[in-house]
Order: sequence, then C-alpha cells, then structure tokens
Amino acid sequence: MTQNPIKQPTPAEWSILKVLWERGDSTVRQVHEELQKSRKIGGTTVLKLMQIMTEKGLIEKARDRRPQRFRAKLSRERSQKQFLLESLDRVFAGSAGKLVLHALSLEKASPEELHQIRELLDRLEDAESGEGQK
Repeated sequence: MTQNPIKQPTPAEWSILKVLWERGDSTVRQVHEELQKSRKIGGTTVLKLMQIMTEKGLIEKARDRRPQRFRAKLSRERSQKQFLLESLDRVFAGSAGKLVLHALSLEKASPEELHQIRELLDRLEDAESGEGQK
C-alpha cells in the first residue's frame, strides 16, 4: 500500500476522474458538460464534488491558470492499482486469486483480455519454477 493513502472515490467522483483522465486539465464547466452527456447533474453539484475531491487529495488545481483548471492527482493506472490493493486487503483478505476468480465470474472477459491473462499466468509460473530451481 502507499504511504499516504488517498480516500476511496465515490461513484460520482470516479466519473469526474474519468473525465479528467480523458480530457486532461479541465474547468468545472468542461467536466460538467462532459458528465451531462450521460446523466443529468447540476453544475453546482459538480463544483461541490470537485471541491471535496480536492480536499480528499484526488484532484488538484492547475497553478496559474485562468479560468481555474483541475487535474487528477494520480494517473488512472496508479489510482486503479492503489484502490485495487485497498479492496484486495479489505474485501478479499489479501487473496489476489480470489479477487480474479470473483471478477471473472461476474463479467465476461474479451478474447484479448483472456490472452493477456494467460500470458501473465505463464510468466508467473515461469518465474515461480525458475525460483524453485535455484
């Protein structure tokens, strides 16, 4: 786990993070317009959420920019890794195998994803068998 854990985002906050990851630095208005494409949400609600997210350390203000722009504090990959590790510890008692089995039983993986999973398993098995030979 990271030394300075960031609080888990709510579903609405994940939506805002997704916009910021896809668009890069954005104003509250730009985030609101993007979110409006998929659901009805007020501009003041987006502003309040983004203020809360700033306090939680999920996003940060871009310096010296007008109008004020925001960016995700962590990359999508780092965020996913951090929150997955937290869920792994809390929900699956640290068992990566249980997490993967549960995830694959809930949602069908694409052929490409299955191929990537097989490659990862092969690499892990090769590494494990290599350690055993030393």
